[in-house]
Amino acid sequence: MTEMLTAKEMQGLLQVDRSTIYRMAEAGRLPAIKVGKQWRFPHERVEKWLKNRVDAPAAPAETNRANASLAALLPLDCVQLIQDAFADNLGVMLVITDLAGQPITQASNPSPVYNLLTETTSGHTLCQEQWHHLSQMPSLEPRFVPGWGGLLCARALVRLGNELKGAVIAFGVAPQNWPPSPASLEELARSLQLAPDKLQQVFDGAVSLTAAQQKQVLLTIQRIADILAHIVSERCSFLDRLDTIAKLSTF
Repeated sequence: MTEMLTAKEMQGLLQVDRSTIYRMAEAGRLPAIKVGKQWRFPHERVEKWLKNRVDAPAAPAETNRANASLAALLPLDCVQLIQDAFADNLGVMLVITDLAGQPITQASNPSPVYNLLTETTSGHTLCQEQWHHLSQMPSLEPRFVPGWGGLLCARALVRLGNELKGAVIAFGVAPQNWPPSPASLEELARSLQLAPDKLQQVFDGAVSLTAAQQKQVLLTIQRIADILAHIVSERCSFLDRLDTIAKLSTF
């Protein structure tokens, strides 16, 4: 006698809700037999049906999803709120970028230096180049490193499986010996075609952190990166399930 599967067993097998199983059975899109008021599913025919689906070419949407940018994979409005909350709590500037250093969120708690830099095209390019360099660093663990003008910044990498997708950046923290010497400040101001006193003013506003606070920032940006990785993974899984339901509905 042919083994019969229940709707609950089919639900676990296909990872769709039970109402979808019933609709597909009613429409004849699943191998199914009605016994009284209950649907039953012949195991051998279901196996054959599943094999045909597995052997079919993958849907373009699923193939493209793995190669999609981080911006395309994240609910950015929600992520912005998460980033804003952490930045306010830490008292530092945070931004999320792709691997090329291009921001995909608005900077949260932007530092005075960042605001000044992004007033000019060359300053905006400087930030992007620095963030790109950070994402390419071989170290996997977040750590503070000196960037433009000697200001410290750090990054935590966002992963999808084994693939790197982007980074959470903490930017504009003053190092121990701060501010730069007048000669260094003049050279930096000249490179951006700025008045030295204007640069001095924003440098004076750079946030200073204790060693304990710096450690907390590093731990937190890694936590944010892990949260983003989880969101991306769950979202991809959810969208894959929607693709499965769509394919099942048109089978």
